[in-house]
Amino acid sequence: MSGTRRVRPSPGAAIASSPWIIVSIGVIVMVVLLVVALGSVRGRRTFAEPPPPAPTMSLPELPPTTPAASAASGQVARPTTSAAGPVVPGLSPRSTVLPARPTPSPPAGTGTARPGGPPAPPAPPVTGRYGVVNSFDGGFIGEVRLVNTAGTARGWTVRLTFPRGRLVAAWVSGAEQGSGDFTDGVFTYRSGVDLAPGASVPLQFHFEQTGTTRPTSCAVDGAACSGL
Repeated sequence: MSGTRRVRPSPGAAIASSPWIIVSIGVIVMVVLLVVALGSVRGRRTFAEPPPPAPTMSLPELPPTTPAASAASGQVARPTTSAAGPVVPGLSPRSTVLPARPTPSPPAGTGTARPGGPPAPPAPPVTGRYGVVNSFDGGFIGEVRLVNTAGTARGWTVRLTFPRGRLVAAWVSGAEQGSGDFTDGVFTYRSGVDLAPGASVPLQFHFEQTGTTRPTSCAVDGAACSGL
């Protein structure tokens, strides 16, 4: 029929009727965006490359030394030793023995025999220690405590020197009395009986007008008293 008119489909309707066209366009757009993104990342180089390794130097290898080669050349082969350990600062690695300290010589008057000299005299068996029992105006009471360090009974003699003063009395406490005198400032007292081994007795005395409670000298059998 000549009077009938055909209707042409619009572009939008053709696209809507063919969905694969839309999918193809989307894939093309994503590929283009991916290519652009990769190009920008390569241009920036956000990661720093590690530095190249330091060049190494190879040492020349020495030819191995055999006992036969050493004997032929006239050299003595030395045994190989392991690597030395760490060395402490201030010490020699060859020796770890410190020098001994010199022994100080004893002071004079201690009674120790010196090399090459005469031997020191032995200590007396009966020793004495001086002390003051009581002091008061114009006088004092002193004592010499005697101890027998020997293994047998021993007698003893005490000598005290007081240049000034007057001896009032002298006695041995708790033991039999001996004999004594005071002449020219020297007080001498001798035991009445021998002192038993390990025993101790005090010789006491009363002095006046001495001006001091310390004697000029004190000795038991010739050895100086302690406690002065």
